[in-house]
Amino acid sequence: MTVLLWIVLGGLGMSAIALVGSVTLLMKKATLDRIVMPLVAFAAGSLLGGAFFHMLPAASLTITDPTRLYSWTLLGFIVFFALEQFLHWHHCHRASADCKRPITYLILIGDGLHNFLGGLGVGAVFLMDVRLGIAAWLAAAAHEIPQELGDFGVLIHGGWSRAKALLFNLLSGLTFLLGGLLAWMASATLEVDFLVPFAAGNFIYIGAVDLVPEVTRHEDPGTNILHFICFVSGLALLWLVHVALA
Repeated sequence: MTVLLWIVLGGLGMSAIALVGSVTLLMKKATLDRIVMPLVAFAAGSLLGGAFFHMLPAASLTITDPTRLYSWTLLGFIVFFALEQFLHWHHCHRASADCKRPITYLILIGDGLHNFLGGLGVGAVFLMDVRLGIAAWLAAAAHEIPQELGDFGVLIHGGWSRAKALLFNLLSGLTFLLGGLLAWMASATLEVDFLVPFAAGNFIYIGAVDLVPEVTRHEDPGTNILHFICFVSGLALLWLVHVALA
């Protein structure tokens, strides 16, 4: 398959993940709480594994100046920090009263921008190496599943109908495809290698700042051990993908 087709399929696949939130309507709250936090821990490990095992090593092959490489990584980190600060975007993984819920439209705006930037980065990774792009997509997808479970529940809790919540979540997910296509079009006239460490910075921010704190606030040792195992499993999966693709 051509790189463009991989980018399109990856974008459509990420958009389809937005529909996973509908399963929250079939679950009891207690069941959702039990599965979402381990998924969040796994996603955190996957994102950090994608950044450190795949994206940064690949970026260092084309960006040989360490200062430039890590400057773009830091910028990717800062941009996502700015999104949370100025859009009040919060990864609300549980549709419950004790979860800090932003206004529903702000959730969609934040997620749309997040998906667009993620599409830019992952699209650039596909342009560098399709196998590397697949690994980056897997890491991003691991994060999207628990996020969409929470976001859909919050939209329903905010008074949206099931159909409206699914539609707008899907439209928000399509911005990932838009970002990937933009990266592909820009590559014809511009060097887009900087987008790879930029996306790595995005992954590091989401994994370390957004997700890890969500799974370290428990007094029960058994829960903490489970979350740690899930986190390490996410890292291990991306390491194994690295070994398989080497």
